[in-house]
Amino acid sequence: MFVRRCTWTMWGALCALVAVLLAGGVSAAHAAAGDLAAARLPDEARDVLKRLERGGPYRYDRDGAVFGNYERALPPRDRGYYREYTVDTPGLRHRGARRLVIGCHRGSGVDLPASSATFAGFRDCAGPAEVYYTEDHYRSFTRVVP
Repeated sequence: MFVRRCTWTMWGALCALVAVLLAGGVSAAHAAAGDLAAARLPDEARDVLKRLERGGPYRYDRDGAVFGNYERALPPRDRGYYREYTVDTPGLRHRGARRLVIGCHRGSGVDLPASSATFAGFRDCAGPAEVYYTEDHYRSFTRVVP
């Protein structure tokens, strides 16, 4: 009896997880656990993505600076691959802790294969781009999917 209840409970939890993924507009085929759909980013982060598509202008002098990935929280890439952009935090008079980190090649070179987890059309990028979001100034990152 207990085994049957556990089995039904596990199926219920699995169904609930699938429902949450589908309700968020991200299918299991396009997002891994922990990915965040761009549409679910804060408005200020979506504004930064629009600026990236236009090639600017950016709000802060440090926007577009090389992100060194010293924390090694992102996949290892050559220096200069990652750039950081400030995501405004309402109510703050300074840059705050929120950032988008964009990874892409900026000149000629080997491009990432386009996939469901890459963005195309950023003017500063020569090919597809990886996008990561942090709310805690690089302590943790969430991969953003289109």
